[in-house]
Amino acid sequence: MATSVGLLLLLLLLLRQLGAGTGADTEAVVCAGTACYTAHWGKLSAAEAQNLCLQNGGNLATVKSEEEAQHVQQVLAQLLRREAALTARMGKFWIGLQREKGKCLDPSLPLKGFSWVGGGEDTPYSNWHKELRNSCISKRCVSLLLDLSQPLLPRRLPKWSEGPCGSPGSPGSNIEGFVCKFSFKGMCRPLALGGPGQVTYTTPFQTTSSSLEAVPFASAANVACGEGDKDDSQSHYFLCKEKAPDVFDWGSSGPLCVSPKYGCNFNNGGCHQDCFEGGDGSFLCGCRPGFRLLDDLVTCASRNPCSSSPCRGGATCIPGPHGKNYTCRCPQGYQLDSSQLDCVDVDECQDSPCAQECVNTPGSFRCECWVGYEPGGPGEEACQDVDECALGRSPCAQGCTNTEGSFHCSCEEGYVLAGEDGTQCHDVDECVGPEGPLCDSLCFNTQGSFRCGCLPGWVLAPNGVSCAMGPVSLGPPSGPPDEEYKGEREGSTVPPAATASPTRGLEGTPKSTPTTRRPLLSSDAPITSVPLEVLAPSGSPGLWREPSIHHTTAASGAQEPAGGDSSVATQNDDGTDGQKLLLFYILGTVVGILLLLALALGLLVYRKRRAKREEKKEKPQNAADSYSWVPERAESRAMENQYSPTPGADC
Repeated sequence: MATSVGLLLLLLLLLRQLGAGTGADTEAVVCAGTACYTAHWGKLSAAEAQNLCLQNGGNLATVKSEEEAQHVQQVLAQLLRREAALTARMGKFWIGLQREKGKCLDPSLPLKGFSWVGGGEDTPYSNWHKELRNSCISKRCVSLLLDLSQPLLPRRLPKWSEGPCGSPGSPGSNIEGFVCKFSFKGMCRPLALGGPGQVTYTTPFQTTSSSLEAVPFASAANVACGEGDKDDSQSHYFLCKEKAPDVFDWGSSGPLCVSPKYGCNFNNGGCHQDCFEGGDGSFLCGCRPGFRLLDDLVTCASRNPCSSSPCRGGATCIPGPHGKNYTCRCPQGYQLDSSQLDCVDVDECQDSPCAQECVNTPGSFRCECWVGYEPGGPGEEACQDVDECALGRSPCAQGCTNTEGSFHCSCEEGYVLAGEDGTQCHDVDECVGPEGPLCDSLCFNTQGSFRCGCLPGWVLAPNGVSCAMGPVSLGPPSGPPDEEYKGEREGSTVPPAATASPTRGLEGTPKSTPTTRRPLLSSDAPITSVPLEVLAPSGSPGLWREPSIHHTTAASGAQEPAGGDSSVATQNDDGTDGQKLLLFYILGTVVGILLLLALALGLLVYRKRRAKREEKKEKPQNAADSYSWVPERAESRAMENQYSPTPGADC
């Protein structure tokens, strides 16, 4: 054991000397509690800075509390003091707070969705410089923002600034360095000197310093006693070791570098509290009432182990027997952490204490019910089903069925569920359904149902779907049209897809088409407003036939009679408007045809006259066309003297 300790001391000494030769003592370091912090210059990316911290056994620094933020500020202040006067500029130093690519901003949390590289999703402390960007497409890292030309004040802790994490060769805007953190199981007190000398500590993370307020476990100490370059200088080497659980010391006894020349006058003899000089120049260390001297004969500790408040957070210190040890106790809902000094919350939900949903809270928990349930009263189940279909509570437009923890809506026949939440009912237009027309001829859609009708000259068959040949009237009736039929004409109608007349057998008997649904509403049900399309039925020429609408009463199912004298009179009255409309169509067609014929005849006459004019212009001419023949006269008259005053005489 002694050999291994000696080798370790020699190795640490060599490393310290190498570090001193390369300027490693220029690094700033602060140790407190169970952690040490180092600050470094370097324009590096966050990943490169993290790798440098990992090489020495640490990580980029965490800032989980205001106390830790003060330690980080102290080490940065040391780093800035070592430099000459800096120009006025803003600088950034990486810390270990990062958010991975694909993880989005969470404004409800103090860390906004960021997490510490050393572990820990969220901590209550934060000190953001400004509102964060809501970005999920790239990794984001956090740095401390400092004014390098201004001294760091304890009441103004460095602000957090988030941005891109940088890359090798491109660390990012204003990046000047980084801060590392190293955690240890315990610390030793600094060595006390009773005379002239110097102590140099070499830490496990290869940093040397002479001014540590706490020295981490496994650090080496090189003590050089004496003044300057005198020959009486002595050297001592010590190692910070764990003497007992949570007890760490150097394994030395008494003050170091003591000198009778100085006695208790130099650094209080190296004693923690009281220094007592002897007559021969020697001295001893002592403690005040309520304290006891430890084995190093220098340090004093309280006889009440809880006087130094070793328990942290909400833990309570309980002294042990004889005042030599203590235990920490946590309140209900908490338990001791791995250090046995602090308390962490107990997740009671791990034991499933609730009937449905369990929500853990600091020091406790609460039970909640799932959606569709509500807390029960005294003596009832913890969570009871909510009857969403109760009177005055139903969200459904028509039918509502309650289920365990939920409900579902339904619609009456002729309606379908609609709406984003599936609680509304919309009418189904059976006349344009995907299964094809339900009626042989005309189809009238109504709210929740439909009704069938026939073209003029046809009547609805007893099945309410097919059409049969109706009575024939030789002329339009003189009576006014039936008001009921007027109402039908205002409804939505759809003619048959193939022909206006129903199919007929060889004997003239109409064949009814099988359907999957029959019209259900009465004749006075409201219908949608769509123009009526009347098609001429196939039948004997010169005969006027009128449309017939079938009305089915949902309660009794009675139908109107079709046939007989009364049927003829009813059909004549009902078909007046249809016959007039058809007559208008025929007269309009005849007038149009006559106009076309007159236009064609006029065009023909015009073309013939034009052809004649062109024929005359194109007829060839000869030289005699400009002359005419003289009428013949008697030869005797031709021989007469034209100078004779008396016809027939020569003179």
